[in-house]
Amino acid sequence: MSMDDYLAGFTEEPGYLDYARVGPMSRVAAEETLAFTQVLERARHGSMDAFGRQDDRLRAAAAEVTGIPADRIVGVPNTTTGLMHAMFGLTGTVLLSPREFPSVPIAAVRANEALHSVQPAWLETDYGKVTPGSIREQLESNVAAVAVSLVDSRTGYLCDLEGIRHVIGDRLLIVDAIQGFGVVDAPWELADVIVTGGQKWCRAGWGTGLMALSERGAERLTPVFSGYTGTDGDEVWDEVPRPASGARAFRVSNPDPIAQARFAAALEELAGVGVPAVNARVAENVSRVIELADEFAMPVASSRDERERAGIVVLEPEPEHATVLTASLHNHGVTATTRLGTVRLAVHAHLDEETVEMLRGAFVSFSTAVTY
Repeated sequence: MSMDDYLAGFTEEPGYLDYARVGPMSRVAAEETLAFTQVLERARHGSMDAFGRQDDRLRAAAAEVTGIPADRIVGVPNTTTGLMHAMFGLTGTVLLSPREFPSVPIAAVRANEALHSVQPAWLETDYGKVTPGSIREQLESNVAAVAVSLVDSRTGYLCDLEGIRHVIGDRLLIVDAIQGFGVVDAPWELADVIVTGGQKWCRAGWGTGLMALSERGAERLTPVFSGYTGTDGDEVWDEVPRPASGARAFRVSNPDPIAQARFAAALEELAGVGVPAVNARVAENVSRVIELADEFAMPVASSRDERERAGIVVLEPEPEHATVLTASLHNHGVTATTRLGTVRLAVHAHLDEETVEMLRGAFVSFSTAVTY
């Protein structure tokens, strides 16, 4: 697939710079949803078998994107469900930052409260960045696992998985990948647990997600929430078998096949164009947004180094000016996230000229307002 074909699947209105919150569904994902919805609506003889094939399809597509064997991947309805699986399945201490997206620390605390088998150890970060150095300084012998976000949702910082793996040795490495999955060419083989949803950078809509395990991760995690579809048998009657060995054990029930179909379609398209190519376009577009911010002396709080960023640009105006910036973006039709005094612009591979001009207009209005 060519890059032009991939970019043609971005059909949202100009001004949308909020992929870190939710990515508007891609054309291929939307078409797949419609097609399978119509199959379900009509229920023609023999047509329903297609739904049962979507789990294998999704895992094969995820394997193509990540390089992880399909039998070590399981579909989950969202990132948080996968993180709950990971934290409740741990035994020992997990080192993590309290500044992570709430799904991560809350899962660790809930597991501790319920089972007392996992203990959170709170990592002091480098201004919100989880770095190999900060982990090395605080890594105690009792730590069994380290949990990180591939890309921090507040700072936009892209963590150094290679450096972290080198520091932690054979401890489990749990990665909340949702803020980079689909646009970051990450060394997935270094992680033991990878959890992501498909509604952001993959543009596959809500209800989509996957969890991938290394062999070590599958061996050390206990499948606490393992339902009847998490066994090795396709038909389980009059017995309670043990959970399956490997990723399948973390299935609770039958997945939503329409959600799996649209996520699979999005991943197939991504595999066709290649994550490195998408990453390169994202890097170009992020640089363009940063240059535009610099033109208007907008304070950029996120990293300018391509090695430390993905698709997020964080602006941090003076506290008294945050509302003015938010209003300026709103008035010019720019969709972004304002949180805790910062404005987060999330840029994908597609960035049309009209969106750039809308952002420029917002910056002009802001600069004029704060000057007077």
